[in-house]
Amino acid sequence: MQEQLPELREGQSVELLKELHILTREGKLNQDTRRKLKQVYHLVQFIEPLLASVLKERGDVTLADHGAGKSYLGFILYDLFFKAKPVGWVYGVESRTELVEKSAALAAHLGFERMRFLATTVQQALTDPDLPPTFDVVTALHACDTATDDAIAFGLAKQARHMVLVPCCQAEVASVMRSSKALNLSRTPLAELWRHPLHTREFGSQITNVLRCLQLEAHGYSVTVTELVGWEHSMKNELILASKTGPGHRAQRERAGERLQQVLDELGLQVLRSRFGVAEQAAA
Repeated sequence: MQEQLPELREGQSVELLKELHILTREGKLNQDTRRKLKQVYHLVQFIEPLLASVLKERGDVTLADHGAGKSYLGFILYDLFFKAKPVGWVYGVESRTELVEKSAALAAHLGFERMRFLATTVQQALTDPDLPPTFDVVTALHACDTATDDAIAFGLAKQARHMVLVPCCQAEVASVMRSSKALNLSRTPLAELWRHPLHTREFGSQITNVLRCLQLEAHGYSVTVTELVGWEHSMKNELILASKTGPGHRAQRERAGERLQQVLDELGLQVLRSRFGVAEQAAA
């Protein structure tokens, strides 16, 4: 099997890949599933070093995967990283109960004992008693609209050392821009950037992620924005990687908070201050 499928990593569970429909029942890869496996591997290569660094530092590691869906990422991370280790937990958070039940059954079938699945929204997970008080790594892949912001709020509340975010379908900022377009057109020539509906949608999506990066930096994270290579079929391929910095970066945090406030003011988005934590940062 390994000789026929060089794409598979050593020790990887063929049964898992069949259950996730990445491999056919005959153990084959077609063009679509080969592309899907390549995409997952590409994302895993960003996350594995973060898990390894935490594990080396404190001897344990916990990961929360928000908007987990069928938990492709959680299962493959467990199979490739956690399975061979005696420690480490993966928690999948997904609002659709039927997917949570299927994932829990698959984990039990495969003997993935340190995987847990919760049927709850990202926002509700903040106060869920079945989740640990802190997490090391928080992921949210293609969490639609404000679910990414909820995942960031979760990561901040849970003192996450690292966050890995692939935002999707941002509409809230564009909606605010649309509602105040006439006022902003009279106030600043920058409003030409979102005068047309298509530009409103695209610019709103771009600004949403800029604000998220500033918010993370204002809370003491170093942020890298890159592209998910291999996701060419989707326009939503922006990857935000955030890692908590140590003490001594107060000036950078304050500067990011100031810039966040300035961008909101310049674009007429003051109503979104609480969404991006401006008031909390100002009081910190």
